[in-house]
Amino acid sequence: MDRGDNMLARAMALALGEAAKADAEVQSLAMDEESFRILYERTARPLWAYLARASGSPALADDLLQECYCRFLSLADPPQEEAHRKNYLFRIATNLLRDHWRAEKRHGAADIEVADMPSDDHTVANIPLRSDLGRALAQLSPRDRQMLWLAYAEGASHREIAEASGMKENSIRPLLFRARKKLMAILAGKSIGTRKAVP
Repeated sequence: MDRGDNMLARAMALALGEAAKADAEVQSLAMDEESFRILYERTARPLWAYLARASGSPALADDLLQECYCRFLSLADPPQEEAHRKNYLFRIATNLLRDHWRAEKRHGAADIEVADMPSDDHTVANIPLRSDLGRALAQLSPRDRQMLWLAYAEGASHREIAEASGMKENSIRPLLFRARKKLMAILAGKSIGTRKAVP
């Protein structure tokens, strides 16, 4: 962004009465357009797929993806290494998903089972690569879906999953093991999470 663009952005913000916000936004644009384009091309598809699988809604994934990049661009000191940028984007995405779920709970939104969803192109069951696996993933908790997606679809290490999810690295291995076990039980048609008391 050249000096003329900075001045134009500041003038527009002043006209709207947001001078302090304009200063912060103009100073925080630490990434040039070409660098952002490259980052976007390398991360948008896997990030969108993660958001769509975790949320169960391609439309919500579109909205959260846009918000994710907006928040990333507004960072005062964004990570410089590409791997760190990708991990940071997934961390932002995870936090946006959590915020969305909290807001849903606050507003009394009911959990929707995949079987109850309308059958159109905007449901998790109709995301590309439809399969029993996709339906099984939809039955898992959001945290389990996130970890499995990051580990197996994105090839993330335990450390990277911990960074993206905000959990401790030592917790990832047992949690991932349990998530895999739940997924296998769903795929095998067994009920999970229920134990009978032994007399």
